[in-house]
Amino acid sequence: MKKILILSSGSVGQHFIQRVIDTYTSENIYYVVEMKAGEYEGASPARFKFFEFDPTSFYKLANILKMEFLQAFVAMDNKADVENTIKNILLIKKHLRVIVMDEWGLDFGNANNIVPINAKDILASKLIDFLPNVPVIAQNVGLGEGEIMEVSVPFGSSFVYKHLGVIQQKEWKIAAIYRNRKLLLPTRRRMIQPNDILLLVGEPRVLQTVYRVIKRELGQFPEPFGTSLYLLIDMRKNNRIIIEKLLNECAYIQEKLQKDLYIRVVNPNDIDTLDMIKERVNEKTMLFVKYDDVPVRETILSDKKEFHIGLAIVANSTFYDYTMRKILYELHVPVLKLSHKSLVNLKDVVLVVSDSRDPEKISNTIFDFSEQLDLNIELYNYLKEHQELKEQVIEHYYNLSTIFSKNIKVFKVEENPLRLLQKKENFLHIVPFSKKLLSRVIYSYLSTDTDLMYHYLDAYPQMFVPVDDI
Repeated sequence: MKKILILSSGSVGQHFIQRVIDTYTSENIYYVVEMKAGEYEGASPARFKFFEFDPTSFYKLANILKMEFLQAFVAMDNKADVENTIKNILLIKKHLRVIVMDEWGLDFGNANNIVPINAKDILASKLIDFLPNVPVIAQNVGLGEGEIMEVSVPFGSSFVYKHLGVIQQKEWKIAAIYRNRKLLLPTRRRMIQPNDILLLVGEPRVLQTVYRVIKRELGQFPEPFGTSLYLLIDMRKNNRIIIEKLLNECAYIQEKLQKDLYIRVVNPNDIDTLDMIKERVNEKTMLFVKYDDVPVRETILSDKKEFHIGLAIVANSTFYDYTMRKILYELHVPVLKLSHKSLVNLKDVVLVVSDSRDPEKISNTIFDFSEQLDLNIELYNYLKEHQELKEQVIEHYYNLSTIFSKNIKVFKVEENPLRLLQKKENFLHIVPFSKKLLSRVIYSYLSTDTDLMYHYLDAYPQMFVPVDDI
């Protein structure tokens, strides 16, 4: 039987004693010392022993400390009484673990066995829990450092109507879902609903980021990938005509998204063209030219961190370069590949639904981008492929369209949708940017995977949205 000592005075101490009585375990026996005896309901004489004396008295406290206690609790409302009581305990049993209610910020020196509980911090923390848009951190579970967090999912969150199986959880996990005051255990096919409460477990730093993502609503693209636009110009592959068109298209995107644009030129070989690019520089558009011998990959990856890139923009020839495509994949941001068809005339964003979870992973980006550019969303479902996963993905898009009051069209087609789209005008083709797209284009001619066959639509602007956790 474990012996627990409680030294109490004041209303908080009395409240603590009653809580212990209401929740005690049969494996403990409690010795309660009060300056003035209180009245308590439900206290079992076999488990609770009550004493009335002043614990600041060394002689009286020494008598009860002749017994061996597992730990002691000091919940007293007078600073001097707490200090003298702790002093007595250390003189009698200097290794006894003592939990102290501290309202004053007391200094217990090097006594590692004294655990102060700052009452003001606890009250302030509890009040903060009721503020909107502030995560609820578990205080009395685990380490209490923010590794356990409770987050309410708002109606417009990017997490709403997503299956747990498509949410990449690296260094964090959704441990439980609370819905309508009921506990739901997570499964890959469980779908998150508006107003669900998610119990998250993971690294505190990571959970803070996850919290911001859950609370973020649409209209922020290119966030959460980054905050700026990045135009990559390779002068060995892009001639002056292509570069001028890239600049014009970027000006249009920049106007729509209202973001800073960073232009990175690699392999500079034409002074006149560089001067033409410099004419576009202003307070929102910056130019950086690579003259050094640092590998292109290192330069681009360094740019991502320095410029906080959210959307990379390239020409057709740049994306189709095998080495450059691998570098763009490592950026882990959406890549907008431009073509000779202008973005200005866009009316629709188009997604060919594959029989994987990838289209669901990029749904938030599609809705966000289409909202800001005022584009329609069209899904193409190739009926000759497996349908079960596709139907779940389409359901997900319909749910999101209801939330954001944005209509979508779903086309069920019997022939390869890429061939149909070759006859269509004024659309942006969205492609999940997975690792499989790093294979050389020539191998895709032997594949039936519509994602790998993206080059069939290379005459149209395309956006490749990352789905892998790099």
